Amino acid sequence: MTTPNTAAPTVAFTTPPIYAARLRHLLALTGFTPLSSPTLTVHHTPATISALKPHLTPPSLDLFSAVAFPSRTAIATFSAAADGLSHPLLSPHGAVFTVAALGRDAELIDDAFVSKLSPHRVRILVPETATPSALVHSLGDGGGRRILCSVPALLGLTEPPVVPDFLRELGESGWSPVRVNAYETSWAGSECAAQVVERIKAGNLDAIVFTSTAEVEGLLKSFKKIVLRWESVKSLCPKLLLAAHGPITAAGARMLGVEVDVVSSQFGSFQGVVDSLHDEIFKA
Repeated sequence: MTTPNTAAPTVAFTTPPIYAARLRHLLALTGFTPLSSPTLTVHHTPATISALKPHLTPPSLDLFSAVAFPSRTAIATFSAAADGLSHPLLSPHGAVFTVAALGRDAELIDDAFVSKLSPHRVRILVPETATPSALVHSLGDGGGRRILCSVPALLGLTEPPVVPDFLRELGESGWSPVRVNAYETSWAGSECAAQVVERIKAGNLDAIVFTSTAEVEGLLKSFKKIVLRWESVKSLCPKLLLAAHGPITAAGARMLGVEVDVVSSQFGSFQGVVDSLHDEIFKA
């Protein structure tokens, strides 16, 4: 086990570039040597913006009582799609409109964002626990009302159960969810794990951090292309620890045959998984 007196442990993370800077900064602050190896790309496209705009163009959004954002990219894409449309998107009179987000993602729902919707009707909802199920619980009984769900389309990857389960739970809670594939999540390609594989073969990698199930699948696809069997990883690099950003990511990894060693219990931000990994590596 690495101790604080040795060189800083090297921690690879498979987070998409759009989120990687935040995690890299936290890892470095906590005494790790970060190694960014994104296995996914996440971005909106003209096609996804076009899919979202009809729901935002006034008065279309008035047909909804809420919008749910599962990620920062979902919020940014909504904002981009709203640009160029007449503001506010909601009529000045009507019931409260709920904007629901998870954890620190809600930082993007600032005054400028709210002003695009309505200066008076918006309620921001952030559940105490940053999970889709907690968000559904916080929303309460839908009473048949419609909720716009801005979610990703996965290209070259298997959709994890997170989004389908979220939509199902909304329906079970009386909501009428409308799914819009507002951005794309794609595999980063066969060489995306090359640095990780090199370190593993040299026995010189202390940990890998996963922040979503799709990242795990992307890593495994890259390993397959490079011809490295996952079953041989631990024998090549016995000290390697695998860390998951929350139980949903851990469960998704397990479904793909990857057992993680560290699961953060605080997952409203990346700080939780970084702290959990630090405690495990530097434990007495």
